[in-house]
Amino acid sequence: MGFLPIHRIITLIFCAASLLPSCASDSRLVPNKPLTVGSTLISDDGTFALGFFSPSNSSRNHYYVGIWYNSIPKDNVVWVANRATPITDPSSATLALTDRSNLVLSNTDGQLLWMANLSSSENVTGGEATLDNTGNFVLRTSEGAILWQSFDYPTDTLLPGMNLRLTHNRHELQWLISWKGPQDPSPGSFSFGADPYQFLQRVALNGSRPYWRSPGAPQL
Repeated sequence: MGFLPIHRIITLIFCAASLLPSCASDSRLVPNKPLTVGSTLISDDGTFALGFFSPSNSSRNHYYVGIWYNSIPKDNVVWVANRATPITDPSSATLALTDRSNLVLSNTDGQLLWMANLSSSENVTGGEATLDNTGNFVLRTSEGAILWQSFDYPTDTLLPGMNLRLTHNRHELQWLISWKGPQDPSPGSFSFGADPYQFLQRVALNGSRPYWRSPGAPQL
């Protein structure tokens, strides 16, 4: 059996490496390495991206942290962190994982724009936040316990694998809330979720007024 020339070996190694999925670090946010405008996290399979975005055709210079389909060119944002507090100076904004394992969006002036609502009040160190292949942004401890996940705080999109909580003894009900407009992700007029007054009934609201109700529910 003959030996391959060195240039063929190098070529084979390069081709094999190109077939591997993206490095795990591309999908993770770790302490002391904040995310800034122009940088993104990419899920390991390349389906989703997380980073800073400005709505297309928007006349305002507002930026948001969001999750979008990485390969769809437009109308692809599925989750927004700071819906009600847009970033007006993108050069100063960072999304960081603190030493106590909390996600914080702030600017260089120290203004807090958004923070994750952790499920545990205990101070945890050594965690990391990962953008999963499902589009779920998950903050975990070093042992793998989930402290927070974006699937628990949906915006206007229900992704495959996401469960919209209709009833729960300890947690608040979850709602999908429309964008205010095509270029404005702030909370809009329409919402969809569980009717708090009718057990396991789904309802769409226009403001506080019922707009649609799932079949079988009594009409107001």
